Amino acid sequence: MKAIVFDGTLRVSEVPPPRLSGTEALIRVLQAGICNTDIEITRGYHQFHGILGHEFVGVVEQTTDPRWRGRRVVGEINCACHHCDLCLRGLEKHCRNRTVLGIVSRPGSLAEFCALPLENLHEVPDEIPNDEAVFVEPLAAACEILEQITVLPDDRLCVVGDGKLAQLIVRVLARQGGVLTAIGKHEKNLDRMAGCGARVLLLDAVEDERKQLMGTFDIVVEATGSPSGFQTALMLVRPRGTLVLKSTYHGALSFDAAPLVVNEVRVVGSRCGPFRTALEKLQRQEVEVSSLISARYPLTRGLDAFEQARKSGTLKVLVSMETGDRASH
Repeated sequence: MKAIVFDGTLRVSEVPPPRLSGTEALIRVLQAGICNTDIEITRGYHQFHGILGHEFVGVVEQTTDPRWRGRRVVGEINCACHHCDLCLRGLEKHCRNRTVLGIVSRPGSLAEFCALPLENLHEVPDEIPNDEAVFVEPLAAACEILEQITVLPDDRLCVVGDGKLAQLIVRVLARQGGVLTAIGKHEKNLDRMAGCGARVLLLDAVEDERKQLMGTFDIVVEATGSPSGFQTALMLVRPRGTLVLKSTYHGALSFDAAPLVVNEVRVVGSRCGPFRTALEKLQRQEVEVSSLISARYPLTRGLDAFEQARKSGTLKVLVSMETGDRASH
């Protein structure tokens, strides 16, 4: 099968199809998205070598449970052992022995086929087209914020970043009430956020308004995908406010920790989220995602897809595994 592989060099290659074990399903991938984490892996994040990709929609081709065959699915990316101390505490997505689709010790979904345990799969309702279903994984990550913190009606919220994940976070938080501000570098992307109800500010303007903005937000979500975003977010959060960290990137973060201590800031790391919630939001058309697609490429042009995804201001780049009628739902 064809796949986008990183082994120190990014390439489109012919590789063997996945081997199934236990209750895993073989999934024929229809579409997959390129995430910032995929790009960071090519820079050394997690030292992962193999097939990239963890955002996808596909059809179950082979499994030990015939009820799943032919179903259109998305899949949670963390595969747990169910035996370690964290799994026994109900923290399966933090399993000490976990594999993670396209990130840790498991071939990813930027390929014609991928494999996941049946327990990781969620059937996609007919009302959700492939172009939207491929957003379930990052949308679930955005929804995870509301699983971790409480947003009050009069809270002052701020999202730092205007990229793929930040766009979804704004769409989720905008429905929670409160006053929402988004800060970013790209006017076009900020315009999209303004259309969702956020007050928007260019990052360059933040320095000009530093005195007025410093320590004014109850909740700040850092989703820039860059180490520099943390310092901006920390400057914005009020004493005893909450700072939610969403960025993952290759490299170390250096910062002055004193404001965290002096201002007693609560820091929340936030990663993967509830797929069922994300699917429900898409099914009820509560969150619009199709406008976030910047480009699409066939799998054979995977290198071009990554080149486009790396460009500043680009949002979601999709990779289609099939052409013609089978490529859309």
